[in-house]
This record gives sequence, C-alpha cells and structure tokens, in this order.
Amino acid sequence: MRILDLRRIDLYEFKRKLKKEKLFPEDAEIRVKKIIDDIYNRGDDALIEYTEKFDRCAIPKEEIRVRNDELDMLSNCIDSSFLESIKLSIERVRRFHNHSIPRDWAFIDDLGNVLGQKYTPIENVGIYIPGGKAAYPSTLVMTAVIAHVAGVKNISVITPPGSFEKPSVIAATVKAIGGIKNVYRVGGVQGIAAIAFGTQIVNKVDKIIGPGNLYVAIAKKLLYGIVDIDMIAGPSEVLIIADGSIDINYTAFDLIAQAEHDEAARPICITFDLEYAKELTNRVRELVLDNPRKDIAEKSIQNNGVVYVVEDINDAIDIANTIAPEHLEIQTSNARAIAAKIRNAGAIFIGENSAEAFGDYISGPSHVLPTGGTARFFSPLNLMSFYKVSSVIEMSEKGSSVLGDHAIQIAKKEGLFGHANSINIRRRKNNG
Repeated sequence: MRILDLRRIDLYEFKRKLKKEKLFPEDAEIRVKKIIDDIYNRGDDALIEYTEKFDRCAIPKEEIRVRNDELDMLSNCIDSSFLESIKLSIERVRRFHNHSIPRDWAFIDDLGNVLGQKYTPIENVGIYIPGGKAAYPSTLVMTAVIAHVAGVKNISVITPPGSFEKPSVIAATVKAIGGIKNVYRVGGVQGIAAIAFGTQIVNKVDKIIGPGNLYVAIAKKLLYGIVDIDMIAGPSEVLIIADGSIDINYTAFDLIAQAEHDEAARPICITFDLEYAKELTNRVRELVLDNPRKDIAEKSIQNNGVVYVVEDINDAIDIANTIAPEHLEIQTSNARAIAAKIRNAGAIFIGENSAEAFGDYISGPSHVLPTGGTARFFSPLNLMSFYKVSSVIEMSEKGSSVLGDHAIQIAKKEGLFGHANSINIRRRKNNG
C-alpha cells in the first residue's frame, strides 16, 4: 500500500485534487448500448446469443427461466450449517427493516383541506445478483428480503448461468427466502436489458436493483427512465480511521477483506503516525499471502490501497467526509464521538468489534451501498427504495374559495389561463 503523508501539504488543495476518474469510459458505453439495442430489437434470440458469447453457456429458450423443481434439485447437498446461517441472515434483515415500514398519513389544515401522502410498493422489481469471481447469496438476502418486507408483489431475479451449477447456494437461498416469483439464468448487460424491456420469456420490471460490474452499472445508467434503478455502483471500498489504539491485525485484515472483492476494490486507511502507517502496510503485505484470493487482493492493494497520515482527528474526519466512502470503519478510542461528525458514508462501523464483514452478511442493514463518493447524495438500499409516494389532496369548499384567488394570480402570471379558469369556475360556484 502507498503511504501519503498529508501533514505538510495544503489539505484544501489535496481535497480539491482528489482523483476523480471518469465513471464510465465512452467506448464501454458504446458497447453496452449496442447490446441493449439488440435485446430490444431481437429479444430472447439476442439474449441467448450474448449469454453464449459472454458466459460461454448455451441455453435453450425453455431453460432461461429456472423452474421450481430445478431450484429444489440444485439446492440438494447444500450443507446444513450454511442453511442455518443464511436463514439467520434472512431473519435479521427482515427484523431490521420491519422497523422502517412507512405509514400513510394525512392532516386537515385550517381551511378544512385534507393533505397527506400515500405509500405504495412498486409492483415489479428485478434483482441482479452478480456471478463470476464468486457467488453472492448474501446479496440476494440483502435485496429480496427487503422487497418482501415492503410488499413488492412480483420479484424477479437474474444471475449468470454459473450461479446454477449444482450444488447452488443461490438456488438454496431463493428457496430459503421464498416468494420469489421468477428466476432467470441470465446476467450481464443482456440480462439487465431483458428485464428492463421484457421479452417473450423474461417479465418486464419497473425497477432494477443490485450491484454488478462496470458493464452492468452502465446498462442500469442507460436504462434509467425506462425503469427506475437503485443507484449506479462502482468498485467496493472501505475507509478505516485508525488511531493505533486497536489491534493492528484487525485493521490489516479488514483492509484485505475489502481488497479480495476484486482488483478494482479500494482499501484506504487514515491514521496519525507515520511509523504506524509503515507497520500497517508491512502487516497487510504479510497477511495477504495467506489469503486464497491473494492474486486479486494483492492487485487491489497495489493499485488502489493507500494509507493517509494526517495531523489530527479533525483532518481525518474532513478527508473521510470528502471521500464519502461506501464503508467507513472507525477504529479509535472515541469511536462514537467521531461517528457523530460523519456526514458522508454508506455504512458506519463503530469500534473494534464492528468488522465491515458483519455488514456484508448478518447485521441487518442492506449491504447494497453507494460507492465512489456517491454517499454524498445516495443512501443505502432501504425499505423506501421499494415504495412510490403519492401526494393526497382533497380540497374543501372553503379551501377552494380562499386559496383560489391566490392560485389564479400565479396561473395568470405563468400565462396558463386554463389553469386559472379551472379554479375560477369552482370558486364562483362555491361563492354562489
């Protein structure tokens, strides 16, 4: 990992120049758009061709949708300890999000108007579960369970064909969650486009959620407006504020845990002592050699790993809020006090026992989080991600009369005389 001592440089200038890479290369967007257009024009035929090309898997049309009896068969031989753990994760995620179920509300103002909001679950939601370097049953839990709590009627899951090699933890998790209406063995851009437009086999959805690679993120961006999306996710990241008061092995292993996601993952630490920074980088170098995914983790650490050395905790908080990380771990002696000053982070992990991996699997909040600095304006996937909000307006006779004059004045200034007339006719009637 690189060490960058910020104590003798202008922090304002450093923050201004923090590397902001272009989110999506233009050539990648062009390739993605071509696939999207092809799925739109040719549907299932194009879906099958791209699945064979990118996933090296030839699937007949009748096997795009995974049947219930297949899910049962693919779930066989899954060890009971995994099932016990995934069921506990399901229960904890459900329990956490039950606390934030919204309620319709209304009030009567001083003119007798009834005003409020009505919450309606989105009817059709598509969930993307990545495949490739690893299987991610946890992502299925952290998305589908929340959709269930919200009351989503139709949940469709898409994931690359490799997710259904027996024994399939994805199939087992689908069965453990229950109530998932459609499961498709397609992934990538072609899968995203298929559930956005709908095909003869794949049901169209209203919103697509779930993380994916660069191309999946581009596809979601380009299809936004045809469907809603949760967020545009980039590489995963962790930022750890460490003052040296907590076992250095905790910090080192947490950085490695982030780095093993993929080569583009960003493990970052902020500390206050150059010697501690050197010790930490050496410890990471030693420990990563024992990681089964060390080839991936080493590339992430070498390319994106950095330890910032700053003057004090105020500088650390300032930089953390500027970076706005997906995961923020506070490994200091006064972690709660520091957490209170954090404005921008997807998830905040407080104290020595709060490894980020708990958030990935079993704590309760969703692990689908904003990345790449977007925690400045995006929120984690949560119950409200699955609702639409409708305003409710019931005007009283008095409200129509009293507010009518003011509304007409505004309408006339905007040159919208039909608006004014639609109010005036009611006002005249109510006034006799």
